[in-house]
Amino acid sequence: MKPRVLSGMRPTGKLHLGHLHGALENWRNLQNKYDCFYFVADWHALTTDYSDPSGIKESTFEMLADWLACGVDPSKATIFVQSHIKEHAELALLLAMITPLSWLERVPTYKEMKEELRDKDLATYGFLGYPLLQTADITVYKANYVPVGEDQVPHLELGREIVRRFNYLYGETFPEPQPLLTKVPKILGTDGKKMSKSYGNAIYLSDPPSEITEKIMKMYTDPKRLRRTDPGDPDVCGIFYLHKFHSSEENVFMVNRECRTAGIGCVDCKKLLLPSLIKELAPIREKREELIRKKHELEEIIREGDKKAREVARETLEEVREKLGLN
Repeated sequence: MKPRVLSGMRPTGKLHLGHLHGALENWRNLQNKYDCFYFVADWHALTTDYSDPSGIKESTFEMLADWLACGVDPSKATIFVQSHIKEHAELALLLAMITPLSWLERVPTYKEMKEELRDKDLATYGFLGYPLLQTADITVYKANYVPVGEDQVPHLELGREIVRRFNYLYGETFPEPQPLLTKVPKILGTDGKKMSKSYGNAIYLSDPPSEITEKIMKMYTDPKRLRRTDPGDPDVCGIFYLHKFHSSEENVFMVNRECRTAGIGCVDCKKLLLPSLIKELAPIREKREELIRKKHELEEIIREGDKKAREVARETLEEVREKLGLN
C-alpha cells in the first residue's frame, strides 16, 4: 500500500495564484505517488468565521471546481467534506481528554492569529482547539504524511505529541504523522503584501483576461524605484515572482538583469508577463466554468469521496473505542 497523505483547505471562496503555487500544484504531484485524502475543511472555517457561515456551502463548490481545474483528480485522490464525516468530531473529543490545555496555548500561531484578527472575537474553545481538530483530521485516516510549510510545523508537532501520548496510554494505534515539507513560494498580491482574499489583493484563477490585465498593470513593484531610470530590485517585486512561475527561463533571466540596470521599465515588465500568465490560466478558468455549470458532477464527486473517507474513519474509530473501553 502507498503511504497516506492528508491535506485540507478551508472553503473561503474562489482560489487565487497563491493557492495554485502554494498548494494545488503540490497536491497534483502528490496524488501520483501517495494515497491522498484531500478535504474541504468547513468546520475549520467556522473557527474564525462562525458569526456568518452563509457562504461556506457555495464556497465549497467554488473551491472544489478550482481544485479539479488545477489537476486534482478524484480518480487518484479521495476528495471529501470534513463535516460529512462525523468521526472527525468524535475523535477530536476523545483526543481532547488527554491533551493538556498548555499544549494548545503554546502553539505559536494561536497568539499570532488572535493579534492579526483583532476585529473578530476569537476567545472561543473552537479557535483554541483548532490544532486538536487538525490532529483528529490526520489521525482518523492514519495519515503518514502531511504537506506543510515551515510555519505550520508547530501545529503538526502538537499532533505528533498527542499521538505519542495516546499510543503510550492505550497501545500503538496511530502512526506519528511526518511533515512533508513543501517550499511555499512567496506570491505577493497587487498591493505588495502576501496575496490573500482578505486583503483584497488577489488574482483569482477565475479572473478573465481583462481583469488579470487590469490587476497586473496596477500591481506594486519595487517601492524604491520611483523613476524609469532608477535601477530596481526584482527580489522585492511581486511581478518578478510571477515571472518565475509563468515566464520562460530566458525572460526571467532578462527581466532580472534589465531591471537591476534600469534597462527595462515596470510597465514593460508587466506587459512581458501578461501573455504567458493569461495563456496558462485560460484552461483553468475554462475548466472551472464548465464544472460550476455541472454542479451535480461536483456533488457526485463529494458523495463518492465521502463514502470512501467514511469507511476508513469508521474503522479507525472502532479501534479507538475498543481501546478506550467504549464499545
